[in-house]
Amino acid sequence: MAETGAGQDSRGQALAARLRRNRWLLAAAFVAVIAVYSFDGASIYVLLPALALLAAAAMVPADAERRSTDTGAAIEASGLQRLSGEYLAAAVADPLIIFDHSAAMVHANAAAFAAFGGLAPGMSLALKFRAPEMQALLDGILSGEVAADVVDYTEKLPVERTYRVSASTVGHATGLYVLVFKDQSETRRIDRMRADFIANASHELRTPLASIAGFIETLRGPARNDPAARDQFLQIMQNQTGRMARLIDDLLSLSRLEMKPYLRPGTAVDLRQTIDSVIDSLGPLASENGIIIERDFIDGPVSVPGDRDELFQVFENLLENACKYGQSGGRVTVSIARVEDGQDPGIDVTIRDYGPGIAEEHIPRITERFYRVDVENSRTQKGTGLGLSIVKHILSRHNARLSIKSEVGKGAAFTVHLPAR
Repeated sequence: MAETGAGQDSRGQALAARLRRNRWLLAAAFVAVIAVYSFDGASIYVLLPALALLAAAAMVPADAERRSTDTGAAIEASGLQRLSGEYLAAAVADPLIIFDHSAAMVHANAAAFAAFGGLAPGMSLALKFRAPEMQALLDGILSGEVAADVVDYTEKLPVERTYRVSASTVGHATGLYVLVFKDQSETRRIDRMRADFIANASHELRTPLASIAGFIETLRGPARNDPAARDQFLQIMQNQTGRMARLIDDLLSLSRLEMKPYLRPGTAVDLRQTIDSVIDSLGPLASENGIIIERDFIDGPVSVPGDRDELFQVFENLLENACKYGQSGGRVTVSIARVEDGQDPGIDVTIRDYGPGIAEEHIPRITERFYRVDVENSRTQKGTGLGLSIVKHILSRHNARLSIKSEVGKGAAFTVHLPAR
């Protein structure tokens, strides 16, 4: 009832305002009608309707007024009049800080508190962000030299993060300003990784190319008529071209996997049969290195969703590494186990060697591209440094994961956890 009364009062005030605004028009029209009635002898029944029409026309709102009224009603109905700056700041996912003309913080959203901590109303932002680029940003926006500006800012602690910071005024003549921090850390990390990848790939290809070029020059010169040297150099050149071919194949394989990282394979794969095929294909390599491959499989069929060729590549890579780098242990164990406990049931496939093992500091980085624990030994074993990176990408496509456990002198165990469904 109170709202109804308030609405009626508002409409009455609007009618009174329109009548006041049109009072001189009404007076002139009234005089004109009276004059016509006095001099022309018009009927009173014509005069009264004419006066009523004039009054009604004066009370009808103009188009602009109707549009303004409708817009105001729409804004009020949508709740924008009740929407505060705090609600807007809270709706922004990036860190956001509102400050005044003295660079003192007025308000910050939850993301800003989580990113920077220690924020409080009234805190000087010039003291909080001491980097020269932030000082220049604050000085420029507060001096009025620019209405909006953007800089890159790096926060060192607790972890290094890089932000693209934009500053601008809030509204017109409010005396308030806003800082918005857009996290660029992941983008920068990917850029660095791409640059490192190009540098590493170039280095890996340049080394065998330089070797081949040197041998060609020798064969065309001093070793031109030396059959023994020619055969030796040609064998080395063949090995180097084979190394480049393996590297290019791995680069192409990695590129294909990265182009479809979220494509989930949907066909069922017989895991037991796939791993048996891997063991059979690597039998000659195991014999050459004096390795005995032991099986420890669960009973019954074992089926997982996935792509058979890609899973074959995963286990072939892991088993080949175990045979090459764990040959001093004399044996490798391949086990399949069903995991029923916890919220992540599935199948665990573990490939364990009993060789020299891997130092703890290398384990977090061992799946990075071109990362090698022992560079010389890896190249001797014809490794490209991309195998475990390919394994990681394939497992990501299968919604699976790889865990590594190792102790120096006691071998290493690589476990692939595959979802059962």
